[in-house]
Amino acid sequence: MEHHEQDTTSRRDWLKTIALGGAAAMTSHVAQAETAPAAPTARRIPIAVSTYSYWHFQEQKYPVDKVIEDAARLGFDGVEILHRQMDNETIPYMNKLKRLAFDNGLALPLLSIHQSFVQPKPEDRKKDIEHTLKCINLATQMGIPAIRMNTGSWRTVKRDANYYKDGKEPPIQGFTDQDAIKWCIESMQECLVAAEKAGVVLAIENHWGLSSNIDHLLEIYKPLASSPAMGMNVDTGNFVGDPYPQFERLAPYATIVQAKTYYGGGHYYDLDLDYKRIAGILRKANFKGYVSLEMEGKEDPATAVPKSLKVLREALS
Repeated sequence: MEHHEQDTTSRRDWLKTIALGGAAAMTSHVAQAETAPAAPTARRIPIAVSTYSYWHFQEQKYPVDKVIEDAARLGFDGVEILHRQMDNETIPYMNKLKRLAFDNGLALPLLSIHQSFVQPKPEDRKKDIEHTLKCINLATQMGIPAIRMNTGSWRTVKRDANYYKDGKEPPIQGFTDQDAIKWCIESMQECLVAAEKAGVVLAIENHWGLSSNIDHLLEIYKPLASSPAMGMNVDTGNFVGDPYPQFERLAPYATIVQAKTYYGGGHYYDLDLDYKRIAGILRKANFKGYVSLEMEGKEDPATAVPKSLKVLREALS
């Protein structure tokens, strides 16, 4: 009987010791958690490649599915589809692209379309609104969350080397840039109604024309920014003059960024962009979205695209 009581007492003491020890350890862990600063997490910026990087509007289209396969092999995170590069708009074709991307572990973050709202005739603007609405449906079918939008341009000057240096384009006689800004806002508003329902972002780009002037671009963007479907696509290569201060102004609004490279000399103009500096501007703006490569040089994409990816990975990592 005495032996049993001793056993019971020692077991009770042992359990008490364990319980106290556990409580002390837990208190210590809680104290550490409360006092230890959270370790910063290094986030990897996802990099996509535009199908345009392989095509440049040559006579023969470069197949979108081949870009998807190449992007997976090279280690990209996604593929931006240029609408004009698609073989067709049938549901089986779009489903094939979506499945191919999925099977290869790639996102399809952006559908780049062409439209212009810098058109004096309301019926002409209406045509491009209808085109945008159709493209919202295409994006929805392919599971693409964003569409690249343009402001458009007056098309009153030739697109030569001088134009790409100064971006100056006088309005059509009888109209002003302010008229064009108003048309852009009104047309975008109409498109945004459908985009909001579809859950697709309309990302307006600094894509020459009216948007060569960053003030004009922001004048269009800001009244629309309250829409959950409004976004901005900032292109590193489409700036007139010193790109960096302008990029710094637009970076806080960026939903997606297009990064240009020009290996073998550009098709339209040449730039030598400092991607380490650009990456610093993006970090400062707390940008976390996709960066999409647009290789616009004359070099064979088979060598120029992997080189471009290496530059972007090193800068953005």
